[in-house]
Amino acid sequence: GAMRKLLSVVVWTLLCCSLSIQEDIFTSIGQMTDLIHTEKELVQSLKEYILAEESKLAAVKSWANKLDSLTQVSSSDPEGFLAHPVNAYKLMKRLHTEWSQLESLVLQDPSEGFISNISTHRPFFPDQEDEKGAAKALMRLQDTYQLDSESFSRGKLPGLHSNVLLTVDDCFDMGKTAYNDGDYYHSVLWMQQALRQLDMGEDSVASKATVLDYLSYSVYQMGDLPRAIELTLRLIGTYARPKDHLPEREVYEALCRGEGVQMTEKRRSGLFCRYHDGNRNPRLLLRPMMEEDEWDSPRIVRYLNALSHDEIETIKQLAKPNLARATVRDPKTGVLTTANYRVSKSSTMVFDYAWLEGEDDPVVARVNQRIEDITGLTVRTAELLQVANYGVGGQYEPHFDFSRKDEPDAFKRLGTGNRVATFLNYMSDVEAGGATVFPDFGAAIRPKKGTAVFWYNLFSSGEGDYRTRHAACPVLVGNKWVSNKWIHERGQEFRRPCGLTPGN
Repeated sequence: GAMRKLLSVVVWTLLCCSLSIQEDIFTSIGQMTDLIHTEKELVQSLKEYILAEESKLAAVKSWANKLDSLTQVSSSDPEGFLAHPVNAYKLMKRLHTEWSQLESLVLQDPSEGFISNISTHRPFFPDQEDEKGAAKALMRLQDTYQLDSESFSRGKLPGLHSNVLLTVDDCFDMGKTAYNDGDYYHSVLWMQQALRQLDMGEDSVASKATVLDYLSYSVYQMGDLPRAIELTLRLIGTYARPKDHLPEREVYEALCRGEGVQMTEKRRSGLFCRYHDGNRNPRLLLRPMMEEDEWDSPRIVRYLNALSHDEIETIKQLAKPNLARATVRDPKTGVLTTANYRVSKSSTMVFDYAWLEGEDDPVVARVNQRIEDITGLTVRTAELLQVANYGVGGQYEPHFDFSRKDEPDAFKRLGTGNRVATFLNYMSDVEAGGATVFPDFGAAIRPKKGTAVFWYNLFSSGEGDYRTRHAACPVLVGNKWVSNKWIHERGQEFRRPCGLTPGN
């Protein structure tokens, strides 16, 4: 079991060697919930500190009021005041004892508890790179779903209106993140929004002169010299988004927005639903799976009620302690590294994942058996169940699940052949975004909790079906959980006999 888990991790690493990397965020939403609880605890600690300071200040004020009244009397006639022996005694006592007590009171530091608490949690705080990654995740959502900066700043997302707003300083920091990364396109968009909100009278730490300074240079870098010179202009033209490494970028992002889906009425009329018993599999005879056609060619089917709510929760709880960032190879440098924003702007993977094997829990073993029953393919040579959690802006850009001819050793260590098929479980609903899209033929499949989709990556001849290049769209609103089972060739010889004709 341990060896299979190790080999699966190695294979996952090798498979991703040809992929590029993008900005990651601090963690998955599953893990970021811990930060919410930490912040709540710190707020409570801060309130306790304020109460302690107020109590201390009240005591000091009481001293000040008492001493103020006393000194007004004593200073009006010092000799007459001191003529009374009690006054003389109390003056000595106050200056020797009571002022020392007041000094000790003033020197008390009620902040010690709060400082200790925040120091304990600080090692687990996001760092500068995490904040940078979160900013880039917002920019990625902005691009994919074509959200203008003003709508984003005002909390107006597709299908969602909220009071979560971005201030001038938030917009400025977004623009500055892009600026420092040489991304002048997004720098212009966000500095322009910061300037727009400044013009509307919103208060900020960042001055208008500072915003204009960044904005003008970013405009210059975008090739608009006249506009850069005219710093007083407040509305800046629209700039073309720079090309990047992904050839199907526009098609992929359009599908994520629900545009360009090639589901015609003629094609839809050829799609059906049915009960599937796995060729009279004993475990499915009494309770067959509900199977729906999602696409005709290549054939993609969805299974309803593939996972129960309790099974999903168990799998998530098993995975959470082991969630880790994907390890891939930077296409520019060839260096193997953790998939995060520290490496490159050209990316594919932004999610956390964990591997689960049947021995981990009876639920995992049951799910593996169910996948075998449904598909009719053995899972003995399949990879472990991979559980993935996509946080804010989490995505997986277009990729192949199978190894291509230029990477023949991707699965060599497993000795189980190529990935013949993919079984993808959706373990959560997603409010907006997060679809699985196939740019080659224009399909978009929405996540639906408890369902699963299945397709073959290889033709029966063993040749790769390049049409199956697919992507997980960025999560716009929500928390996306999935689990994958990649089924390999070995052991399928009699379950899916080889074909002689390439492409079949």
